[in-house]
Amino acid sequence: MDNDTRRKKQQALMTELLERKIRLHAQHLYDQRGQAEGLALQDWVEAESQVLGNSILAPLYRRTRAEDRSSEEFRDSDNAQFASTDSSASEAGAS
Repeated sequence: MDNDTRRKKQQALMTELLERKIRLHAQHLYDQRGQAEGLALQDWVEAESQVLGNSILAPLYRRTRAEDRSSEEFRDSDNAQFASTDSSASEAGAS
């Protein structure tokens, strides 16, 4: 395994561990509020802020999450374009 691949795997593992810690802290916040529904995003953002606030890994986590979001948006736009093309072909075949 080359160094670049090893580094990427290590970064992915660290990001996953941070996300798990954030998830557990968000669950703790939810439990503290008496498990009142409707504030999941608020709990997540607060937990993320608290966990990453003291972490030297915060920039890595944020960069990885931004890269994940941009690749998801790319996939979603590709899928939407494919669905649009597919439905146009279906409509043309139905005519």
